[in-house]
Amino acid sequence: MDKFVSDQAEGLRRLLARSGSRVIAVTGGSAGIGCTTTVVNLAAALAQQGKDVLVIDECPGGKSVSAMLGGMRGAGNFAAVMRGEMTLDDAAARHPLGFSVLAAARNSREGHTAAQFEVVLRGSADIVLIDAQFDQQGHLSPLAMRAHDLMIVTRVAAQAITDAYACMKRLHYAHATAQFRVLVNHVQSVDDAHTAFANLAGVAARYLTVALEDAGYIAADVRMARALELSRCVVDAFPSTPAARGFRHLAAELQHWPMRPAMSPQTPWMAPAAVTAAQHADQPSAQHA
Repeated sequence: MDKFVSDQAEGLRRLLARSGSRVIAVTGGSAGIGCTTTVVNLAAALAQQGKDVLVIDECPGGKSVSAMLGGMRGAGNFAAVMRGEMTLDDAAARHPLGFSVLAAARNSREGHTAAQFEVVLRGSADIVLIDAQFDQQGHLSPLAMRAHDLMIVTRVAAQAITDAYACMKRLHYAHATAQFRVLVNHVQSVDDAHTAFANLAGVAARYLTVALEDAGYIAADVRMARALELSRCVVDAFPSTPAARGFRHLAAELQHWPMRPAMSPQTPWMAPAAVTAAQHADQPSAQHA
């Protein structure tokens, strides 16, 4: 009985303390690294674990979240939500697997206030996953800048690690981002994943003084490609495969990540000359990456 009362009290405390969704922005250093598939499969895994998940798709086109899922309709009303013409629940398209998708193309997410963004980020969802898109300067959108965690997806290949480092360096100098989570995708062995993360963390700490947290890894899995051909999530289509197990593990773990303050919604101003100097400062050689 005492344990039941204690559990009820803890649940009440969490409910009263809730100040919005946990927001995770997902991106990577290069195209084709697996950011969108990570977002879709992570959303499906979280929904299976009973979480209310909203996916915000900043990357419209043939390889977007909506396209990957077979072309979801009614997922492009972000601007209408910002203008107060639609509720978030009405605007977001509901996928049969239990998560919602809201497309947010660049022109529809510009010129909005922090209070307008809060309508989306403090809605009913437990977790908001943003498939983040960089602007022409390689910076995050004001929406993605409100995330609590920024997860960089990379692979074991040397070029992918170099690109991930370059991505973190750019975001560090553009937004004063001091912490990143790193997910190693398409991994052949656990040792490879640990080595890739250790190399990247060492370079980042030495040259950028930023902290990296290991978000884990997703195993290389031939069923990933087949799931994409079927417009399905591997978590749903082939739940017993290594990749599906990896996404479910990541979904379970991230629910226990410490809740950090959201990143600043404002992009610090820096003179062009200073930006150039900062971005080229302490540049490691390719062999370090």
